[in-house]
Amino acid sequence: MMKSEILSALRKKGDYVSGQELSEQFQVSRTAVWKKIKELQSDGYRIEAVPNRGYRIAGEPDLITAEAVESRLDTVWAGHPVIYLAEVASTNQYAKKISEEGAGQGTLVIADFQNQVKGRLGRTWTTPAGTAVAMSLVLRPRLSPLRIPMVTLVMGLAVTKACRELYSVPALIKWPNDVVVEGRKLSGILTEMSTELNRVNYVVIGTGINVNVTEFPRDLRDKATSVLLETGQAASRSELAACCLARFEEYYEKFLRTEDLSLLMEEYNSLLINRGRTVQVQEPEGNWRGTALGIDREGCLLVEKEEGSVEKVFAGEVSVRGVYGYV
Repeated sequence: MMKSEILSALRKKGDYVSGQELSEQFQVSRTAVWKKIKELQSDGYRIEAVPNRGYRIAGEPDLITAEAVESRLDTVWAGHPVIYLAEVASTNQYAKKISEEGAGQGTLVIADFQNQVKGRLGRTWTTPAGTAVAMSLVLRPRLSPLRIPMVTLVMGLAVTKACRELYSVPALIKWPNDVVVEGRKLSGILTEMSTELNRVNYVVIGTGINVNVTEFPRDLRDKATSVLLETGQAASRSELAACCLARFEEYYEKFLRTEDLSLLMEEYNSLLINRGRTVQVQEPEGNWRGTALGIDREGCLLVEKEEGSVEKVFAGEVSVRGVYGYV
């Protein structure tokens, strides 16, 4: 844990911090501080050590380790603790496993590489190492299972706001679970839960964000994008993950107050790319078209049919697409 605390202390100071100051702050010996500094340097952090001045961060690698994320967290419970995995089939699968074993609310599973990611409607893909945020957050809400689909929308809003705030990426929300830029997918969200009768045992909300992807396969080039491709600059995955968690905690607390999206509707709809557009609703019973008006307090997409009636579209095994493309 002390590695993340040292990183946080060095960032906050923005200048040299003496070994004595760090040892007093963390109540350890200066030798213990020095050992942790050496470990951080081995991890790839450029930390200058100057006699009579102390330590200063001169450069940071783009890591998504527990220390990297924890040192940037500004949350009460979201992301406490962080479990880092260099490689995993799916962070959601792992998070569900540890939730069954008793992992508490706020536990975050984050990985550098996923090789068996599952999305909505059974889609699968891989997350290349070193390029994306791949994380799953454990929740234990005292809510009806009927309320849980709205959590996906809460995370979608959080990711969108984080990308806009940190990197000025003009991200928008594609209802119900994608974040897009100029019609191309930047992020996807998958929420899964375990229930017993009308009781929720746990919820796992998985989030994948394309951060430093430089190139996509030919069949995805017009459908996907990344923060790097949109800005021309590499971004810090740990910084983005921490910001997403901070925004999510803020929005989730508002959601819990009313157990609906009434306090988030206005902000959500202002960022909803579907709003005002003609969409095609793909249901098992058949497809139909209408104009998306925005979401209601339950998170349903309101779609006005051609004859003027307004239908509520529920998230789930329903796909909403633009008539001529993805959005």
